Amino acid sequence: MAILNIRIIGDPVLRTVADPVTEFGPELAKLVADMTETMEDVDGAGLAAPQIGVSKRVFTYRIDGVEGHIINPVLENSDDYQPDHVEGCLSIPGLGFPVRRFRATRVSGVDMHGDPVSIEGEGMLARCFQHENDHLDGVLYTDRLEGEDRKAALRSIRNANYDSVTERTTAKRAKTVGSSFGGASFGGPGAPGPTPGSSFGNAG
Repeated sequence: MAILNIRIIGDPVLRTVADPVTEFGPELAKLVADMTETMEDVDGAGLAAPQIGVSKRVFTYRIDGVEGHIINPVLENSDDYQPDHVEGCLSIPGLGFPVRRFRATRVSGVDMHGDPVSIEGEGMLARCFQHENDHLDGVLYTDRLEGEDRKAALRSIRNANYDSVTERTTAKRAKTVGSSFGGASFGGPGAPGPTPGSSFGNAG
């Protein structure tokens, strides 16, 4: 296994719709293992393959003792929404804003062996599934912000000038990424965005 660099906003792979996985074997198993190790290295709650530069429909997750991976996921969301919670993203270090997500999600797909997988989640787990699946469609959580939150997020991203610091940030990933879906990097001194009330673990 290996710990991989996490791509930062500005990298085109984060804005590309990922391809379905069609080949199952040792390479895919290694990808899942590397993603899991990378996610754990930054104490993450989720990680999508595009975030480590692989444009494939794969994500890993770890929320409240529920962990695993999904390949070629398909989401079925509830009609209602959960209370907004602050989200962040390992690919947008240090930024956090409340995001509207569906209350419950059922994710179906396959595992690394091609065997069917179906998992239902509510609350934070559902939020994680929706966040990571967005990555597979080239969508970042900041795209879902509206009004003043969206303006503030775009301003913070612009001021951070991520395009010019991508290499430096990824090289120091474990120290500078902070956390995502809430966590220590949000609401602290100098942290952009609102101070969260209730926040998520760490995720992609």
